[in-house]
Amino acid sequence: MSAADIKSADPAVPVPRHPEDHGPQPSSKQTRKAARTRGALLPYLLIAPTIVAIAAVFVWPLIKTTVMSFQDVGRKELWTGEPAPWVGLEQFTNILGDAAFWDSVVLTVVFMAACVVTTLALGLAVALTMQRMSTWARLLVTAGLIAAWSIPLMVAASIFRWFSDSDYGVANMVLTKYLGLDFQGHNWFLDHKQGFLVIGAVVVWGAVPFVAITLYAALTQVPRELEEAAAIDGVGAFGNFRYVVFPVIKPVFQMVATLSVIWDFNVLGQVWLMRGGKPEPEYEVLGLYAFNKAFESNSFSQGAAISLITVLLLSGVAVYYLRQLLKIGEVE
Repeated sequence: MSAADIKSADPAVPVPRHPEDHGPQPSSKQTRKAARTRGALLPYLLIAPTIVAIAAVFVWPLIKTTVMSFQDVGRKELWTGEPAPWVGLEQFTNILGDAAFWDSVVLTVVFMAACVVTTLALGLAVALTMQRMSTWARLLVTAGLIAAWSIPLMVAASIFRWFSDSDYGVANMVLTKYLGLDFQGHNWFLDHKQGFLVIGAVVVWGAVPFVAITLYAALTQVPRELEEAAAIDGVGAFGNFRYVVFPVIKPVFQMVATLSVIWDFNVLGQVWLMRGGKPEPEYEVLGLYAFNKAFESNSFSQGAAISLITVLLLSGVAVYYLRQLLKIGEVE
């Protein structure tokens, strides 16, 4: 009797299947290999939407910027879509031969260095202070830091413009009334050095919360046993921080410092808003120099060339940042 006859005679009786009915069956080795392949592809499939978004937001504009920097794109080509003439390295030659460009680079580097050092010092001080606070006090400080961090740049700039106002500013009032200095009606922006002091305060104000919270999180990873052992050996507070605490938080500190360098090197909005949308030439940082070239002079290709030069200047910092991330991942 065939299998078909058995099935028709009694449906409850299971019909044996021959391996040849469905072709060759995969071996266990092939099954494991297929499972490993699917497991290896799964992470890439999960991050694929993010990669596509990053490519659309960053990679494609970078490609367009690179192409524009080798062309002469004016207002006509920008609005009509006509192909712009290729000029090779002419835009880069003009920019690198412009003394104003190098003045902007030096000004940007000095301003960035001052902001980064101040931000890291204040952020580390706040983080160390938070470590010694009670739970409720630490929660209040954290809430205050997050609130300050969440304030939009335009609002923060308006607050600091009011602080430094020549007629009604809080800074002039405090310096004159409580410290006995003659700052009545003082204009902080007549001297660009004093003006950058106020602009730097806006930058530091927005950066300290991130640095403080990040470094406090790193400080919580320092083993208490090491600090207690150092105290027993007679190590002071400074030595304890230098030889016990800082080596533990050093990777995170370097990461935060690198991010601060990148952010402060690209400062533009703070200068623009603090000067009411009309910054003087003394306040022309690199980002503002590129903006003026592109939109004030209608030389969009020169603006693209400056942006590309800025990317190249920061590429070394970005590589260092990625290396720090990889080191942190290896430690974890």
